[in-house]
Amino acid sequence: MVAICRLLLACGKLQAAPTVLHPQDGGGKPAAAQRIDSAARLGHKRGVIDHDGQSRQAARDPGVPRVTIKDVSREAGVSIKTVSRVLNNERYVGAETRARVAATVARLNFRPNSAARALAGRRSFQIALICDNPSPYYVYEMQSGIRDRCEADGVRMIAQPYDRNSPKLIADIESLIEATHIDGLILTPPASDHPAVLALLARHGVAFVRVSPGRDPGLAPATYIDNSAAAAAMTGHLLDLGHRRIGFIAGQPGYAASAQREAGFREAMAAAGLTVEAALLRQGSYDFASGAAEAEALLALPCPPTAIFASSDDMAAGVLSAAHRRGLAVPGALSVAGFDDTALARYVWPPLTTIRQPIRELAHQAADLLLSGAQAQREIPFGLVVRDSTGPVAGG
Repeated sequence: MVAICRLLLACGKLQAAPTVLHPQDGGGKPAAAQRIDSAARLGHKRGVIDHDGQSRQAARDPGVPRVTIKDVSREAGVSIKTVSRVLNNERYVGAETRARVAATVARLNFRPNSAARALAGRRSFQIALICDNPSPYYVYEMQSGIRDRCEADGVRMIAQPYDRNSPKLIADIESLIEATHIDGLILTPPASDHPAVLALLARHGVAFVRVSPGRDPGLAPATYIDNSAAAAAMTGHLLDLGHRRIGFIAGQPGYAASAQREAGFREAMAAAGLTVEAALLRQGSYDFASGAAEAEALLALPCPPTAIFASSDDMAAGVLSAAHRRGLAVPGALSVAGFDDTALARYVWPPLTTIRQPIRELAHQAADLLLSGAQAQREIPFGLVVRDSTGPVAGG
């Protein structure tokens, strides 16, 4: 299911070397001005906020007097027009005045009425997330990261379930755009590389940011991690423990990350002078069931692997299940490694050694790119998290 996330939730960095983590490890404008500027930059037109705009928080609590733009004007000692210009990030307002108005907005907790803002500026102050991933942990982290960033700007995130295999997928997305007049979308794999989806957004002129794209990385703003380097780092960790027969369970075809992670595994093995046997490569689907099934196939080999590296934590959990059913001690008889470092990695036994893909940060930075209008590619650092599921090869 593709989740084009319809929760109406009030809704960078940069290149770095991988960090080895252990579970025990633990100047500018005022904040209000930044929130105002960021919200104003989203969309192609700046709107004028209606003078009847009110504080949404006050409206929610009938016992609290409503804060209006007139209150902000009086408290800041400026005209209503000046307040409107600051809220809409218009020019012709001095830096000192802009800062004073922003501080007053924050102090009074004034938030312009969203309907008035939309009518004035032809904007909905809503963005949508197209999220397609079988892991509920991934989806939750993605939604949370976007929500956290959007909340500061009073922008809402729309969530609605979609079936990515449905022939109505494109029509459904187009209906969403036309019905809600969203100001932009965030695309996660494989939608971030879906030609028809990208063509649809271009045709409608809708701003979008891609998470972990595989094709044409410079097509639009994007956030990503170096999947190949991350998989190579995990493979290197297993090699350092003395493992040479390492099984690898690839992710679902159609996701760019699946091919990138397999490439990183192969590169690390080749760098160690090892040939990857075809029997040790299995095709998974990023879910628990496929991880368990492919682990059973690997462990049934005449010469089974001493370690299995699964391309997601959900699949790695399936590997652990298969090992437990066979009475194999982990990591004594079999080392198991995953990818993502979702909450699941800490819930299973033994806790998973995994690659930390900072999903929430990827989402947060994607929302920041969309809200700020920045045309940038932001690489987020990954980490190698060593827990109890990997150990030295038996007899090594």
